Amino acid sequence: MKKIKWAILAVTVVLAIAALFLINSVASQLRQSEQEKIKLWAAAISQKAQLVSYTEEFFHEVELEERNRMQLYVEAQQEFVKQPLGQEIGFCYTYISSNRTLPVIITDNDTMVTAPNTGDSLLDEQLRGTKLQGDLLSEYLQEEPIQYKIWGMPFMLFYKESRIYTDLRQVLESLNESFLSEITQNSVFVPVIITDSLQEYVLGNGNINPREFDTPDKLSEKLCEMEEENAPIEIRLPNNCRAYVFYESTPLIKTLRWVPLLYVFIAFVLILVSYYLFRTARSMEQNRIWVGMAKETAHQLGTPISSLIAWTDYLEGKTLEENYATEIRKDLSRLETITHRFSKIGSVPELKTEDVSLVIRNAITYLQGRSSKKVKFVTNLPDEPLMAPLNSYLFEWVIENICKNAIDAMNGEGTFTVIATQDARNIYIDLCDTGKGIPNAAHKKIFESGYTTKTRGWGLGLSLAKRIIEEYHRGHIFLKYSVPGKGTAFRIVLKK
Repeated sequence: MKKIKWAILAVTVVLAIAALFLINSVASQLRQSEQEKIKLWAAAISQKAQLVSYTEEFFHEVELEERNRMQLYVEAQQEFVKQPLGQEIGFCYTYISSNRTLPVIITDNDTMVTAPNTGDSLLDEQLRGTKLQGDLLSEYLQEEPIQYKIWGMPFMLFYKESRIYTDLRQVLESLNESFLSEITQNSVFVPVIITDSLQEYVLGNGNINPREFDTPDKLSEKLCEMEEENAPIEIRLPNNCRAYVFYESTPLIKTLRWVPLLYVFIAFVLILVSYYLFRTARSMEQNRIWVGMAKETAHQLGTPISSLIAWTDYLEGKTLEENYATEIRKDLSRLETITHRFSKIGSVPELKTEDVSLVIRNAITYLQGRSSKKVKFVTNLPDEPLMAPLNSYLFEWVIENICKNAIDAMNGEGTFTVIATQDARNIYIDLCDTGKGIPNAAHKKIFESGYTTKTRGWGLGLSLAKRIIEEYHRGHIFLKYSVPGKGTAFRIVLKK
């Protein structure tokens, strides 16, 4: 049976280790998969940042191109008026009249409109000969006007970005907004913070609690923490602004890091529980053996005791001396007490409030009369009663077991001392001897069933004493001290 139990425990350990290996393998694969997603996301962010930067450069070039076109427009006008009559001026006229994309307003030095070309013929008719002012002037001042002269007269050319460029700029702004949105609200749930080039201001964040960086100190600490895990990604925003994308592992990866440790803890608990169950089963088995042995002993002692009592009653009326009958009756009473003791094991004993000092004196008196004269018994008991709920049969048994062990340890010569004290809640009983003591290595084993240092011992005395005191009387018994060659002391604590 013992081999089977150990085999079951070994199989449990092997299964726990195998399961730990599998779970760790799955967790590693999931962790690696999540890390690959983060790397792909980071690479996509970098590539799209380059696309935004290239698009911005393209729009800047378009803006310069439109400026150059306006400059050519002015030069074409100047060239047009310089041509003598009869000369070929078709190209200049064609270039000037073909402008349909860039809204243009030409004014004199006093900003009186002389040649509007806004792309709206009705508006052009209304503007001709009027002063360029108000909202329309603000609208056309988005770009710096070009000043030039024709026939010595100063003119100013006001223009604004073309409709094509306006549409492209809106696309750029939309692209930039969607770019930042895709970073902060990513599909892989990466916690991310976007900062300016100095890493002082947050331009955006996603999948992270803003309270973690709501102060400059918290922001700096959080960015350092994220930078230790992943190098930040530098991106370019419109107007050639630099920004940094800080990110860290997803919550899933952080959770997966703890899965193996959690399972190790669970496996440890399972193994510990299995060991405890095996030990409990063993203890229950030993208890059943003790109960059966005790009840069988009580049953076997019952018949001869009854017979001896009857014979003693018969002999009292004969020529037998009275003192013989008295001693026989004492031993019969002792046998009857033993029977009561064994009969109480395995069942809930009845506890009555009794004087502990009286029970101790009775036990010591009986042992003193049947021990070597070289053993000195000393009792230091208080004058006032020590009242506690007791089963006197079982409690006397504890005193006797410890006393017999002490006599054996003293080799039949020494001093056995009983000291009893009390406080408001408990009664303390110290049982001391002057024997050879208990080895230090055995201090934790002396109350285990089957453990004994005697050649013919059963190892049941102290284990039964512990059971009687702690399980039946709800008290406590322990080894107070033991010094090799000087003696041993046990302490019993009973609740009043």
